[in-house]
Amino acid sequence: MTSTAKTLVRILTAAVVGGAVGALLTRWKGMAQFRAHNELGANMWISVALWCVFSIYWSIAAKDSAPTKSAESVWSRQWHLILVNGALLLLVFPVPGLTRRFLPASQWIVVVGLVIQAAFVLFAVWARRHLGSNWSGEVRIAAGHQLVRSGPYGFVRHPIYTAVLGMYCGTALVSGEIHAPIALVIVTLAYWRKIRLEEQALEKTFGADFDEYRRDTWALVPPLY
Repeated sequence: MTSTAKTLVRILTAAVVGGAVGALLTRWKGMAQFRAHNELGANMWISVALWCVFSIYWSIAAKDSAPTKSAESVWSRQWHLILVNGALLLLVFPVPGLTRRFLPASQWIVVVGLVIQAAFVLFAVWARRHLGSNWSGEVRIAAGHQLVRSGPYGFVRHPIYTAVLGMYCGTALVSGEIHAPIALVIVTLAYWRKIRLEEQALEKTFGADFDEYRRDTWALVPPLY
């Protein structure tokens, strides 16, 4: 089965399972109250739209990826995906018991959050274009892997991870509810783990060159790490 066919099968399976779960939930007598409680406002929909734009670009750009020479285990990759995807759901959707606001309800704060999120989307695109075929969603070393130092990689070793965390911060400001910073903590821990794994792989591959590069740069946007 080709990769395209496998993708279509996964999408179809997800649609069937989602439809079945949705049908069951609509019969739950408390579902109407749950939907009312979790309805997203217009500002959050804008934030979600920015996440969608980011995801679409990333899916297209992922096709420009070199063959893998070595990579983290499947379990390690799946664990990371569970953490970041779970954190994204927690970031966006109001959770009963976690809707107390940590920020005042201010349209100015929302605007700042959306501007921050949009700026980091552009930052991620800038970094992705410089990384080229070295990019991968998993921690890996590609065939012909190079130590990129151009663009944002001239001062930040992990600008894409920086961008993702910045996008989470922007959406957290848009939300203003306590579930959002909890999601931010979860995704920060997920990327802290991934950074450690990735830098171990890069050090093993590039040795002294990577040690010099690490001394001259920040892992994330300074002075975070």
